[in-house]
Amino acid sequence: MIAYIDMFRDRFGVESICRVLGATDRGFITSRGYRAAKTRPASQRAQRDAALIPVVKELHQANYGVYGVRKMWHAMTRAGWDVGRDQVARLMRLAGIRGVVRGRKPRTTSPAKVPDHRPDLVNRNFKVNAPHQLWVADITYVRTTSGFCYTAFVTDAFSRKIVGWATRTTMRTDALPLEALEHALLSAKGQALEGLVHHSDRGSQGGFN
Repeated sequence: MIAYIDMFRDRFGVESICRVLGATDRGFITSRGYRAAKTRPASQRAQRDAALIPVVKELHQANYGVYGVRKMWHAMTRAGWDVGRDQVARLMRLAGIRGVVRGRKPRTTSPAKVPDHRPDLVNRNFKVNAPHQLWVADITYVRTTSGFCYTAFVTDAFSRKIVGWATRTTMRTDALPLEALEHALLSAKGQALEGLVHHSDRGSQGGFN
């Protein structure tokens, strides 16, 4: 109620606001009660809130403005502040800040629009007895503060070593999985690749065997 009167006092006056609200000596608040409240020293809780709000804002900004209540609580605890989780939630509301709400996870495999009649040369058998007999491709993503970053990689089934990779902000077939394959071929230059099978799923981003 005090904040409400503060908002409109210059426009309507304290007495008018309290009268419209039906204030009496036994009412919710009177003009006398309002002035008494304004001159009353701030409570310990209010004083502590006033001291902690700048800390909350600084920590939130230092963590790219993405932390929610739980992570902010842990961050303040690590910084040496003795605060509870509910208190952090209240301080964040008072400071007008909130964490980033996670959206839907991106799909790294989209079904091809046309049937793929190429044979599966692996048939879920990924056991090989030497390097450069079977390469397996896949796509994953990493969430960053500016969006999603997609990475395609090619792994040698024998050594489990990543032999090629590529990173972009999109998953276009000609710009990501093929770049990873080209990187793998360049890295293996001079090595025997006869009989090598390159295997991936049948999604539209990387659908080739």
